[in-house]
Amino acid sequence: MKEEFMTKENNKPEDGKWDLIQVGNLVKYFPVRGGILQRVRAWVQAVDDVSFTVREGETVGLVGESGCGKTTVGRTMLRLTEPTSGQVQFEGVNVFGLRGHELKAMRRNMQIIFQDPYASLDPRMPIGESIAEGLKIHNLGSPKERFGVVIEMLRKVGLEDYHARRYPHEFSGGQRQRIGIARALALRPKFIVADEPVSALDVSIQSQVLNILKDLQREFGLTYLFIAHNLSVVEHISDRVAVMYLGKVVEMTDRDELFRNPLHPYTQALMSAIPIPDPTIKRERIILQGDVPSPLNPPQGCRFHPRCPVAMAQCAIEEPTFREVSAGHSMACWRVE
Repeated sequence: MKEEFMTKENNKPEDGKWDLIQVGNLVKYFPVRGGILQRVRAWVQAVDDVSFTVREGETVGLVGESGCGKTTVGRTMLRLTEPTSGQVQFEGVNVFGLRGHELKAMRRNMQIIFQDPYASLDPRMPIGESIAEGLKIHNLGSPKERFGVVIEMLRKVGLEDYHARRYPHEFSGGQRQRIGIARALALRPKFIVADEPVSALDVSIQSQVLNILKDLQREFGLTYLFIAHNLSVVEHISDRVAVMYLGKVVEMTDRDELFRNPLHPYTQALMSAIPIPDPTIKRERIILQGDVPSPLNPPQGCRFHPRCPVAMAQCAIEEPTFREVSAGHSMACWRVE
């Protein structure tokens, strides 16, 4: 799908919210090397022609099975991973065209919360210094002012002032994720990629972290790309939801519309797996046959057709176009007109 990029002035819908992030035809392939000379033998097609927008102040959920390319999309948008091709525009500026000081300045506004907070924290550094590290890199404030920001951020995420002097191993998983949120928030960004921030936490702690994210969004006007595989979590926090399968977005619409009326067969299968907290209600499970194909050699045509229960001959020959099938509801499937 070809994405037409717009500026803030000419891209303001009726509700006054404009597209803060515009992702157009994003592609990321990883080389597979082998032999004595380590030549490229194949390419892992992690993300292949992904386009979507994230509007100012909203939360877009990005869901799909493990290995479908969700995390690669988020990291490539922030240029933690360099893209193969495509564009990402932030407030009308092409992120992939920035270099040096311009890129550094842009990164103040685009932060990430990692899935594993312990792996992303320096075990030899007190967490107060970890939170202040971004402020030091961008030369913001004096040491006293930076310490004040650290204390403020710790309080915002429900931790105490004395925690600034402790080390990562002294905290629980939920507390470490709060530290990760505080570190991402220290630079007062406009956009945050939350990469499965609650997937490793207990259910009770998940709800606390999600509520913190929503409270901070209201207070600071944050915009989120929320990456997850738990559809119940996505339903709780997202405004719109994009469903990925094997490197491609196959369906995207408002949260309520997606959970009420999923159109793509893959989305329907995901929805059928959501547990219902009522033993008297039975949901018909859609069991997908076979395994997810390898991104090294994805199927021709629609990538979902080898596992699709309603696939037809055309699906194996021609790739469906990602298009809008109703107001605000886009998908890629030959079965849906």
